[in-house]
Amino acid sequence: MLLIPAIDLKGGKCVRLRQGRMDDDTVFSDDPVGVAGRWIEAGARRLHIVDLDGAIAGEPINAQIIKKIVQAYPDVSVQVGGGIRDDDTIQAYLEAGVNYAVIGTNAVNVPHFVGDACLEFPGHIIVALDAKDGKVAIDGWSKLSNHDVIDIARRFEKDGVEAIIFTDISRDGMMSGINIESTVNLASSINIPVIASGGISGMNDIRALCEAEDEGIMGAIIGRALYEGTLDFAKCQKMVDEVA
Repeated sequence: MLLIPAIDLKGGKCVRLRQGRMDDDTVFSDDPVGVAGRWIEAGARRLHIVDLDGAIAGEPINAQIIKKIVQAYPDVSVQVGGGIRDDDTIQAYLEAGVNYAVIGTNAVNVPHFVGDACLEFPGHIIVALDAKDGKVAIDGWSKLSNHDVIDIARRFEKDGVEAIIFTDISRDGMMSGINIESTVNLASSINIPVIASGGISGMNDIRALCEAEDEGIMGAIIGRALYEGTLDFAKCQKMVDEVA
């Protein structure tokens, strides 16, 4: 099980949102590079970085900060999402040292973009599916589409994506516990790995995900629980390593 700290960027600062609402954010640090170093020192093997401003603008806004993080810690795997709407953006991130481009809204709004990206950058594309009540949310979670999350995940599996990040947006940032049932349901319905996200609040969530690892859950993105101190990343990583 891969534990992945989240670094969400807004206005050049490290923040966390509640349920994806840009007007409900908490600033945790004005030094994102330092925050990345903190998690890496605690044992993180991959980082999940989101350009929140980019997700709204439809183009990278915090790319320079992301590049600084990648340059500072070149041995750690990094996946980046937010504002990735064209091949040039993906290429620029990969050339900067990012390992995976995470496609969200454009995956739903422009479906062929994912297939084209997988052909152009094989092995480097992840799709983020954010859902509520089984339906995919788009445009920074501001809209619910009519797409069923499992159906659309199967389509992206055929396109050749490396993994699916699945977020239950009703729980994200709420510290209410992960929706393990819906995560397992998705993971068991496709043959590519699922990275769980949204609502992880304590060790019990991590244990539950580890128990479901055989269903196809390869990792978990952890956000607010780390920043508010309800989860100790080093202890979580130690537990996961012992289970493995």
